[in-house]
Formats: sequence, C-alpha cells, structure tokens
Amino acid sequence: MHDLNGLLPPPQSNIAVIGACGGIGSDIVNKLIAADCNIVAIDLEKSINEAPSAANHSISFDGTDKDSINQMAQQLKKVMPQLDGLVIASGFAGQRMPITEWSVEAIDEIISGNLRLMTLCLRALVPLLQHGDAASVVLITSDMAYIPQPGYAPYVAAKAGLVAMGQSVAREVAPNVRINFVSPGAVDTPFLRGGRGRTVDPDAPLRFDMKEYLTKIPLARLAVAEDVTGPVLFLLGPGSSYMTGNILHISGGAYMG
Repeated sequence: MHDLNGLLPPPQSNIAVIGACGGIGSDIVNKLIAADCNIVAIDLEKSINEAPSAANHSISFDGTDKDSINQMAQQLKKVMPQLDGLVIASGFAGQRMPITEWSVEAIDEIISGNLRLMTLCLRALVPLLQHGDAASVVLITSDMAYIPQPGYAPYVAAKAGLVAMGQSVAREVAPNVRINFVSPGAVDTPFLRGGRGRTVDPDAPLRFDMKEYLTKIPLARLAVAEDVTGPVLFLLGPGSSYMTGNILHISGGAYMG
C-alpha cells in the first residue's frame, strides 16, 4: 500500500501506537503495516492477550503507573531508538453518572487513565522523537471535550485538558516534531461498552441512546474505526507538514467548530 501522493507516512517509518489493541488503535496499526511502516504496538497486557496486534513487536504496560510507563519507554528505545511517529489512542470514559455520585477514586481513575497517561507518555517518548528529522505525534481526544455530555464530567475535563497539554508541548518541540489531534464522536468499537481490556462483556449495552444520538448527526450514522484512521494517517504523513497543534473533528457533522 504505497502512497503516491505523499499523504501517508513514508515506507519504513518507525511508529509506535499506544492503545494499539482497541478498535481504533488496531485499525491504525493494520493500515500502517499495509503502508510498509515499522510498528510497535503498546497496550495493557490484558488487551494484548484479548486482541493480539499484527505488529512485529508488542509491549505491555500499565498507563496509570509512572514506573511502568518509563519501563515501556526503555523497551521501546531498544526496538526503535528513533521514532518517526507516535499515536496515543488510550483512554476510557467510565460509567455515566451525575457529578454528585462520582467518587474521588473514580474521578482520579478517569484523570489518570486519560490526561495523566498521555502526559507521562509524551514526557517519556519525546526524546525518541527529537532526532533532528521530522516526526509527528497524533493524540486521540474526544468531541465530548467540545460537546460535553451530562454524566461524563471527569472524562470531558480529561480530554479537554489533553488538548491544552498537547498544544503546550507542540510549541515546545516545534519545528521538527509536530503534535496534532483527532477528535472523534462516538465510534463503533469496544470503547462504547467499556473499552478493550476493561469490559468483560462484549455484548454489554451501549452507554448512550443510539437512536437519540443519531438524530444529532448530520451524516446520520455511527462512525467506524476507519473513519478515524484516515485522518490519523494524514497527520502522521508529510501532507500535514505545516500543521501542528491542530484538531481534526470526526463527528459526522455533530461538531462544526
């Protein structure tokens, strides 16, 4: 799958994908492999066991544990001393409930598994991206940060904070390293039922009213993983070389900002 228009990462690019075994992450990995890129898949051990990645190398880690993140970075450095690209697609929303019912522990878990995870992963992996040549980072956020939904306050805050954090780092590491964002709405993946490695029931009910949701989507359907992968590949490739700190919204028109 060679790209003649320069819109995909060049063949043999070294790219790490964190959250590689989720619905979106696994599709990103598969498309990058098809584009002749070298991929390291990184995810929870349980996720890797549930849905082994097609990548040649997989690394398990606990994104809520700073020591585990640092160990992951050391393992990755042995496999890929330099990164041309990094995708972080990890995160989970938790159960929907009023703010008065969220425990401190549950709030901390959401912040830790989203904003803190991405911040610590960037801190650990930016040195592998700063090799003098062009490199690109894509962070997966959520349109809930722009269309906040009731019952998900900690997740909304974490995803909004992720964008602010990433844009700050984008200014630090420019011009050779770019950091951009893909912000999907609801996507038909295991995430909607808890997330890969977190839910024990793949047939668990959705966490929202699908019929009501689709009335708010001009394109009148739920997104699938491939809808998100395309923009991610574009941001990893040279076609987006004059973009950093930017957000691509993949919401079927629900958000038009």
